[in-house]
Amino acid sequence: MASAAAAAMAAVARPASVVLVTRQRARWVFKPLATSSFSSSSTPSSSRKLVLYSKPGCCLCDGLKDKLQAAFLLSGPDSLHDVDLQIRDITSNPEWERAYQYEIPVLAKLHSDGTEETLPRLSPRLGVELLQKKIAAAFRQ
Repeated sequence: MASAAAAAMAAVARPASVVLVTRQRARWVFKPLATSSFSSSSTPSSSRKLVLYSKPGCCLCDGLKDKLQAAFLLSGPDSLHDVDLQIRDITSNPEWERAYQYEIPVLAKLHSDGTEETLPRLSPRLGVELLQKKIAAAFRQ
């Protein structure tokens, strides 16, 4: 398993060839190229959505972003290939800053009705495979 994490982390070093990153207002959206190029029948409304609240200069946030990118590249039963990740800078919104200034990084899953459910805090020591499994489990609940 450790070799799979190492391979995934190595793949993150080449994000242009592996991950589509687009800037949309005050958020980043990471989506594996494999899911964006398969078919036009997969609509964003049917995919799972995850929000990461962070801010510039936060080393814990940057570490989690890197691990999330690597987790998106892993395949298997807990694949996150259909997850849209929005990274929200809390300094761009006073409401987010008040809510999360002492808590970042914060992960939340976005429900189809627009409500958010904050996920339990993940340890920064978590490996990529375990991170993937915990997020997949949160979406199954």
